[in-house]
Amino acid sequence: MKYFNRYSRIAISLLAVLLIQSCDDILDKEPLSRLTDRDIGEEGLTTADQAEAFLSGTYADFYGEYFMLDYFVNGDAQADNSFAGADNPANFQIDEFRVEAVNSNVARDWRYLYSTIAKCNTVIDNVANISDPALTDIRKNQIIGEASFIRAFMYFELVRQFGDVPLITNEITQSDFDNLDEIYLDRTPASGIYAQIISDLETALTSVRTTAPDKGYATVGAVNTLLAKVYATLEPHDWNKVSQYCDAVIAGGYTLVPEYDQLWDNQHENSDESIFEINAYGWDAGSGNWGASMFIGSDWKKFNTPTNDLVRAFEEEGDEIRMNASIKFEDVTGKWTDRYWAGTNFPFVNKYRDTNGTQNYIIFRLAEILLLKAEALNELGDAEGAAELVNQIRARVDLDPTTAATQADLRLALEKERRHELAFEGHRWYDLKRTGRAIEVMNALKDGNGNSLGYQLSESKLLWPIPQAERDKNTKLTQNSGY
Repeated sequence: MKYFNRYSRIAISLLAVLLIQSCDDILDKEPLSRLTDRDIGEEGLTTADQAEAFLSGTYADFYGEYFMLDYFVNGDAQADNSFAGADNPANFQIDEFRVEAVNSNVARDWRYLYSTIAKCNTVIDNVANISDPALTDIRKNQIIGEASFIRAFMYFELVRQFGDVPLITNEITQSDFDNLDEIYLDRTPASGIYAQIISDLETALTSVRTTAPDKGYATVGAVNTLLAKVYATLEPHDWNKVSQYCDAVIAGGYTLVPEYDQLWDNQHENSDESIFEINAYGWDAGSGNWGASMFIGSDWKKFNTPTNDLVRAFEEEGDEIRMNASIKFEDVTGKWTDRYWAGTNFPFVNKYRDTNGTQNYIIFRLAEILLLKAEALNELGDAEGAAELVNQIRARVDLDPTTAATQADLRLALEKERRHELAFEGHRWYDLKRTGRAIEVMNALKDGNGNSLGYQLSESKLLWPIPQAERDKNTKLTQNSGY
């Protein structure tokens, strides 16, 4: 049963008006990395309702274009799981590693992420000072913790995609724009961004709830999950920390659902396996999931067309359960043509199959954490313990235990297992990058006939360019190498 916070509809409507008004006034003169989202009068946040509304406004961004669509395109179409699909030239650039600094997706993703960060900054900077007795100290700390988790998540997305980025941790009010030259920021090294992410998550860990009405809220489990992912990504990887935070998640009461397809059949939302999940309540509630219709349906050519290589990998493994849950084939003869697939047997992403507005997106789930724990154990020298966790995941989908026994073999087995288990959930590209395998894997990718796809991925293309529009506004922003 989905739960709809009583503030959510009000908050989404209120924030939509306030934020659009404030942003439109300043878009032409300030960099989006300094975007303010506060336009509530000189007194700022003063009531419990305002605090809840602004927090809900940060959660509302999970229903925007970044998390409804781009999150999955960036994580899978950039990798070997899917082709861009559809007909968007900006997506083709991303898919084929031809991204330019004027790419519209690059610009909008920068904008979305910094806009959410700005909302979080408003909440974090103001909620502690609210004197409304309806807002208890416990709830104040929870709100600040939830906003800190969301801010950390947004910075994690930014640093993985762009590398060094401006770090903004305070609210920027309208009066600050009188001195624009003084508030333009340089890029902070990635190490500094990760330090802030960890600081925010440590703040959140002490204050967010253990459980919430549904999995759409920041909880202790979600914070521990993101901490594990962060320590597995930053350089150098800290496998002891990864193991520590994975253990904390595993001890949190989460369990795998019995059948893999239950994760996607829309009958088991907010399951015991789910840790953080975008709950879609439908169009009337103001939080419908329009993104699902971007991936499945034959009314027009959809995004994230599964690759021949992924289908072949599923088939070679005999992984029918996960393949059928993840990919659906249809006859689309006469509707469009495709360079990789015949119209008679065309594949679609099948994990997001409900297009009526109520499809949930699972962002974090236990299976990923079990595999990340296995990865940590393997890197720490416990190959046997790692294999046991891999086999737990494989047993659910009726696959034999892994034959990998050495650390090197288990690295490849874990890479494959994560690919099959988490396909189309936005993880693959970042897995390949953090393990140093992206260039080798992508440049070796072949089509259905065994022909090379001709990708020429290089070290300089592992990061996106800083959007040119941002550099035009802020001359302190340097460009990534190769652009």
